[in-house]
Amino acid sequence: MKILLTGATGYIAQRLLPVLLEGGHEVVCCVRDQYRFNREHFSSAKLSVIEADFLQPESLQEIPTDIDVAYYLIHSMSTTGDFTSLEATAAQNFTKAISKTRAQQVIYLSGIVNEKHLSRHLRSRQNVEGILASGMVPLTTLRAGIIVGSGSASFEIIRDLVEKLPLMIAPRWLHTACQPIAIRNVIEFLSGVLLRPETFGNSYDIGGPDILSYKQMLLQFAQVRGLKRRIFVVPVMTPRLSSYWLYFVTSTSYTLARNLVDSMKVEVVCTPNNLAALLGIQLIPYKKAIALAFDKIEQNEVVSSWKDALTS
Repeated sequence: MKILLTGATGYIAQRLLPVLLEGGHEVVCCVRDQYRFNREHFSSAKLSVIEADFLQPESLQEIPTDIDVAYYLIHSMSTTGDFTSLEATAAQNFTKAISKTRAQQVIYLSGIVNEKHLSRHLRSRQNVEGILASGMVPLTTLRAGIIVGSGSASFEIIRDLVEKLPLMIAPRWLHTACQPIAIRNVIEFLSGVLLRPETFGNSYDIGGPDILSYKQMLLQFAQVRGLKRRIFVVPVMTPRLSSYWLYFVTSTSYTLARNLVDSMKVEVVCTPNNLAALLGIQLIPYKKAIALAFDKIEQNEVVSSWKDALTS
């Protein structure tokens, strides 16, 4: 089958692409700048690359009309300025472009939304989902929270905090509950729903078997790494101070830190569904996901990083 992969230089797409190629699919990668896409990593005659900027409708004419499925993996949380407006515009232009193809399904990776008061990031994801669902092509949405894998933003931030700070004076959002998921499971879900008619028009929360607070995630990370860490949570640290705390201690940008802090105040726990059973996916516990990530790091086999898609 012929698949359109948007956000092809991003963390998730770089993990998904080899799986799609190994499955024998023909994959058309959409990138804003083809020189930033490293084709040497993928020795397949079934891979092609086109330049397409979903903020510029005139650049979308290169999208083939004979695609069967399209993955929408475009996010702008690291962008300075109004990323909500940018994400909405990109989704609208994508929806118009994909309606001119023979695509039977759009697959979108979103964020878990299960509180009334959402962060700007989660509201934007929800808005994008609505735009994509309004199109002519059936939409399948997978909603994830914290993704655990070598090179992911969440993993690298937790790693920086745990490895650099034996003692942490941390903001109260460390008590927020979340349901982390291993990157291997995310890719299994993304590839598993491919042209599954029963998933058309549906959305699914995807998460691992553990529901943890951010504090528990930090402490369990330390346990896996054999490190002794102590964390004290204080109620007086403002969102701005929290953002600077992440920015100065970890490798994240201030823009991303600010948006992450806004999201970390919101509980992200999955609404139960049967998708894992339907697809035969064995969910990976949090500690095992960390161990698997470090196996990749130690073998120098980190396929992609959250920084890959940054423009600066």
